[in-house]
Amino acid sequence: MTKKKLPLAFWIFAGLCVGVLGGVVLMAVPGGVDIAKGYVKPFGTIFLNLLKFVVVPIVLFSIAAGVISMGDISKVGSVGGKTVVFYLCTTAFAIAIALLLASGAQALRLFTPLATTGLEYTPPESQSLMDTIVNIFPSNAVSPMAEANMLQVIVIALFLGFGILLAGEKGETAGRVVESFSEVFQRIMDLIIRLSPVGVACLICPVVAENGPEVLGKLAMVLLVAYVGYFIHALLVYSTAMRALAGVSPLTFFRKMAPAMMMAFSSASSMGTLPFTLECSERLGARREVASFVLPLGATINMDGTAIYQGVCAVFIAACYGVQLGLSDMVTIILTATLASIGTAGVPGAGMVMLAMVLQSVNIPVEGIALVAGIDRLFDMGRTTINITGDAACAVVVSKMEDRRAARKGRPER
Repeated sequence: MTKKKLPLAFWIFAGLCVGVLGGVVLMAVPGGVDIAKGYVKPFGTIFLNLLKFVVVPIVLFSIAAGVISMGDISKVGSVGGKTVVFYLCTTAFAIAIALLLASGAQALRLFTPLATTGLEYTPPESQSLMDTIVNIFPSNAVSPMAEANMLQVIVIALFLGFGILLAGEKGETAGRVVESFSEVFQRIMDLIIRLSPVGVACLICPVVAENGPEVLGKLAMVLLVAYVGYFIHALLVYSTAMRALAGVSPLTFFRKMAPAMMMAFSSASSMGTLPFTLECSERLGARREVASFVLPLGATINMDGTAIYQGVCAVFIAACYGVQLGLSDMVTIILTATLASIGTAGVPGAGMVMLAMVLQSVNIPVEGIALVAGIDRLFDMGRTTINITGDAACAVVVSKMEDRRAARKGRPER
């Protein structure tokens, strides 16, 4: 990547612009939407499949290699504790910002209520907190990797690393094999990332062509408020965290995160963006052993962008049903969304499950999700971008905190 005359971020941005322009053109051409979905989207899907293919081995071997390089099992607990606290705090801030913005928009009558008669929506099945905890631990070593169940893959990687450390001298050969595979898949990831400008263009083009007309409709203001919330959260919360907790300039943070953010926006996939997020985090000073643990965990439990989406949609759906949300309802939504971010980890359609839980917590009909489901992909692009940005912020912050912790003990780490 460093050998290119122009940085990768430039080429990804160029691909994004080409994709948007192509989508606008195809949107205006008779049969253009079918062309975009039938002939452009498959190439984007191929690129996304390649990224997803490399994610599981990258996570498995990178986390295991990270544990081995730490040399101390207690350090994993320290990193994990800081990570979970960071994610819960930023998610709570996100939902609070969303509720303030959405309530203000409703007070100013910017939301246009939609008809709610005849609505039907069945959210994906949720699971209890205990079921979530049980499902974190795999019953075999193959199915989690085949199904890309990241929480279970993380557990496998942690136990692999722990076992190699505890085996001592007899585990050194296995440790070298793990580190070798980690390096090999890192190189494979670099090859795939070189295709990102074309992949981004092919992913964004059909989205613009298919959803363009709906954005101009009555849901435009809801979408705008959500994106304002995304922007404010990134500018306020992540910038503060970078400056205060990591000593990194916010401008430097967002500039170096640009490739991952643009990939997340076009793909709407946290897992597909994970290779980009990992590389950008390391450029910001996050140690690989920390980032390799924090980022996959964040891709499953960190829901800052999703929390903003839920807050805005909850207020909008409540307005459509004529439900007035009081202060106690707002607090309930904040608590529910924050805790649900972990409770729904690894559940397919987690965003919709969380929104259903939020609506039920304040007695808003769940069928109201159908009002916004039509443009969910457009919400998803923004919320995925914020989610992965929060993951990277956490990786950098936790890395810096671990560095300071090691320095206080008189044992500086690399």
